[in-house]
Amino acid sequence: MKGHTGGVMSLGQGAVYSTANSQKLVTRSLTECELVGLHDVMPQIIWTNNFLTAQGFGMDSALVNQDNKSAILLEENGRGSSGKRTRHINIRYFFIKDRVKNKDIRIQHCPTAEMIADFFTKPLQGSLFIKIRNCIMN
Repeated sequence: MKGHTGGVMSLGQGAVYSTANSQKLVTRSLTECELVGLHDVMPQIIWTNNFLTAQGFGMDSALVNQDNKSAILLEENGRGSSGKRTRHINIRYFFIKDRVKNKDIRIQHCPTAEMIADFFTKPLQGSLFIKIRNCIMN
């Protein structure tokens, strides 16, 4: 399946960067799709963190919200948590594990109902649409 990647970066309140695009490769599972999606937005996260540090702002590690617990395990442990269904994943997608180990990013579980990036990848309706739109627009 070809997945859709959505990402939102905020500094305080409101979005300062957002992206939504179709992934360029076919993945076999949602877990792999989430791993590829985070890999696609990692360069922007790292660049922004480095830029703000160079400008003299003390930056903590970037917090990444993820709604797939299997993807969180792979992102934190790399191949160490691979099983039968994930052992085929290319090693380049485990670059995230190195960033977690160096404390450049932290990965936190976020329930799907609160995932702001879903605004860019899924059709939302009613109160959920208004809630997430207000978060993005501040």
